[in-house]
Amino acid sequence: MSRRDLVDKWNSRYQGADPDRAQAAEVLAWYMYLLPGSGTALDVASGLGGNAILMAGHGLDTEAWDLSDQAVAALNRFAPNHYLPLRAVCRDVVSKPPDLECFDVIACSRFLDRSVCPALSAALRPGGLLFYQTFTRLRVHGGGPGNPDYLLGDGELQRLFADLQPVVYMELRDLGDITQGFRDQAMLIARKPWDVATP
Repeated sequence: MSRRDLVDKWNSRYQGADPDRAQAAEVLAWYMYLLPGSGTALDVASGLGGNAILMAGHGLDTEAWDLSDQAVAALNRFAPNHYLPLRAVCRDVVSKPPDLECFDVIACSRFLDRSVCPALSAALRPGGLLFYQTFTRLRVHGGGPGNPDYLLGDGELQRLFADLQPVVYMELRDLGDITQGFRDQAMLIARKPWDVATP
């Protein structure tokens, strides 16, 4: 699918949608107490900005990047009405990744492009936190993208960010009672070491 087709797809999805109904990913909502009290944050492939809204509401100076100008416009209308330090930008993180060491927190949910992962690690300041959650190939309840290229292999999320220090990792797979718990996705919270310089 071309970039133009992707933009059209997501614009169609978000046309007329309201960020007031956007939900933060579990990895962020469950562990928001790990967020720093101040700093800068980025919501990658933000959609209607559930992660961005939560981080900005926590007091972080937040950017939300998405391909969809419909989602970006909706979020930029929403933020000032709710007094949030939040700015949404139409930006393709694949072709234009973030600069080096410019964010204290990066959140990404239900988006996977493996080529971007090193740039996300590099964009964290020392001590910065990554909150990442997306779908796995083993899905006991279905849902998520049909293309296996956009699904994580077993334990892959940790490997993609092996240069960061894991803080929280969860991938319940098909263990135990599959009607309970966090299924069909993996989540990772990881910290950039203080003593590692970005090349």
